[in-house]
Amino acid sequence: MQFIEALKLRSKLFMVFVLITLSLISIGIMGTTYVNAMKKNIDALYFGSLVPVTELGDIIRTYNTQLATTLYKTSRDEISLDETIFSLENGLKVIAKRWKSYFSHYKTADEMQYLEYADVELQETNNYFYEILRLAKEGKDLTKLSIHTLESKVANIESVMQKLLKYEIDVAKYERKKFLHTYNDIMMQIGFILVFVIILIIGILLYVFRSIQHDHNRLEKVAKKLKIVNKKLENASYTDSLTHLHNRRYFNFIYERELKRAKRSKNYITFMMLDIDYFKQYNDTYGHIEGDKALRKVAQVLQNTLKRPSDYIFRLGGEEFGVLLNDTDASNSAQLAREICESLREEKIEHKNSLVCEYMTLSIGVVCCVADDALEDEVLISRADEMLYRAKESGRDRYIITTDISRAKVLKLQGDNEEEILTA
Repeated sequence: MQFIEALKLRSKLFMVFVLITLSLISIGIMGTTYVNAMKKNIDALYFGSLVPVTELGDIIRTYNTQLATTLYKTSRDEISLDETIFSLENGLKVIAKRWKSYFSHYKTADEMQYLEYADVELQETNNYFYEILRLAKEGKDLTKLSIHTLESKVANIESVMQKLLKYEIDVAKYERKKFLHTYNDIMMQIGFILVFVIILIIGILLYVFRSIQHDHNRLEKVAKKLKIVNKKLENASYTDSLTHLHNRRYFNFIYERELKRAKRSKNYITFMMLDIDYFKQYNDTYGHIEGDKALRKVAQVLQNTLKRPSDYIFRLGGEEFGVLLNDTDASNSAQLAREICESLREEKIEHKNSLVCEYMTLSIGVVCCVADDALEDEVLISRADEMLYRAKESGRDRYIITTDISRAKVLKLQGDNEEEILTA
């Protein structure tokens, strides 16, 4: 009997799954259709209007900046005939190519009338330049070239092209307006369809879940067992309930695992021990509620600074935190410790009874080394604790880092002085 009831429940849940899946597929198909429609409008807007504008602009620029400029220089004997010939040939080729491309675009009958006129003007202007090119190839003297005629020809063709250019820009504006209108219509249709589908799905789900509700009593025993299991899992949780960081229990597990991994690969391993300066006085001054807020803020600063998936952050207890880093050398470890100290100060958490700063600060002990088989399990913790003690003794609001895991020797990086390494 229980098997039959369970089968009924599975069938109902499967029906919900099928309905939701079909609905999502339908939405996907409709969305794809509308997106394709919008894409066609965008293609019409940009490739139908922007490309012609670019082509006309290239033609105008070639006449002004290449052909006309070349002849100006030639008339003043500033360039040789070979340079003149090369520039004229190249410019006329560019104009012919751009005009052919522009002329090949779809045009209406009305557009073709002006386009044919423009084509005649362009060919006439080009013939003028071709004639000058012929004279240049024959070695004729072009210094007496009529600048007035040149300017007249260029001004005339520029006027013709500018009219075409203005027309194409007006077309682009019209296409954009039409596109926005179509886009608004499509979005409204999508909205109506989505609302209809959502209402339909909600109605079906309500019907199905009402049926499922009747089976709730039969599942109470299972639910009670699940509560017991969940309670056990909660007790074994690896997360600190206040800061949502990893807790001491998880630290014990991760520390051993990561240390073994670092030993196998002979990689750097870094452990930081952090302590909030004068936190007892902070609690006495502002109360434990504000103290809890401050702990959460410190946790947030650590999470914002240490973002790699392999960076582990722990609340070890009270106001004490721990950080475990893999494959991070001493220089980068020092930089991270400095950033942590600076970031917390920038939060400007008032701490008027602190003896080092008007805001809340951290003291950090850091140990960084290349792990090998000789590295004992507790050395990193004990050395980091020693460095933390030295940071407090030397004035707090700073970090001290060492790479020596056998004796108290503070690391001094090449190019930095000790003060830059010890204080953030």
